[in-house]
Amino acid sequence: MIKLEALRAFIAVAEAGNIKDAAAQLCRTPSAVSMALKNFEDELGSPLFETDRKNSLTALGGFILETGRLQVQSFDRTVGHIRAFADNKIGRLSIASVPSVAIHILPSILPEFIRIRSTVDIELHDMDSGNVGAFVESGQADLGIAGRPSSPALIHFEALFRDPFKVVCGSDSALVALGRPVSWQDLSSEVLIRNGASESIDLPGYRALSERATITVRNVTSLLALARSGLGVTLLPALATRDLPDGVVALELAGTESIREVGLLSRKGTALNPVALAFRRLLLESMPEPERVEPMLER
Repeated sequence: MIKLEALRAFIAVAEAGNIKDAAAQLCRTPSAVSMALKNFEDELGSPLFETDRKNSLTALGGFILETGRLQVQSFDRTVGHIRAFADNKIGRLSIASVPSVAIHILPSILPEFIRIRSTVDIELHDMDSGNVGAFVESGQADLGIAGRPSSPALIHFEALFRDPFKVVCGSDSALVALGRPVSWQDLSSEVLIRNGASESIDLPGYRALSERATITVRNVTSLLALARSGLGVTLLPALATRDLPDGVVALELAGTESIREVGLLSRKGTALNPVALAFRRLLLESMPEPERVEPMLER
């Protein structure tokens, strides 16, 4: 059987024209290269060089040099690609994230990640928590960043930070005039617009409002537009209320129970590819203590 190293040794000698220079190129001793050539010729049953000076090829030697060089180059490129993939320098990364994280956190992390991985293909899906979990569970996304999944059977959840909910309404809402944190009782006469994030709140006060609500909006831009119009109020995590448009305000919600826990989602029983592992490591290193996210946003 022809071995790759024998072929590599022959090509080096044929290109150098002598064993000594070829051995130096291969970081091997001349005797080792000479033995490799002899074994190669014994395997083929025919000489590869016209003379012992190794500067003139036989017809067989010329054919092997022409075809073998391409094979060795192809092998070396393949090995390079394998090493680059293993070192997370190439590959593909699909991330599904809730909009607030995609807008306010990932822009501070992805540039550094991409800077040393310019050939990595990155795809970012912006969606609500329920769809983030579905994308990770189905394998459409390598990693997800969202609230704790309601059905964790197939999803591994690593907590990143905790984010309090706020009441979002039009700036002319009567709630603004209260001048204090808004209670569930204050919201009892308001029209609630549900959204994907608020449906994770498992508190009696919210459930009472949600059960009679008839409007659900999952796009944040549309949600804010409806709140500004005075159609109703909604609840969003504090991170999602940064940089609100004119005519929309975020009010503190009374109590400390209304908290969204945001974490990193991955599929159980499935090993992450090297690029996803590298992103996970960078994301975890970039996060502050998991109680609040504001320290990171202020950097």
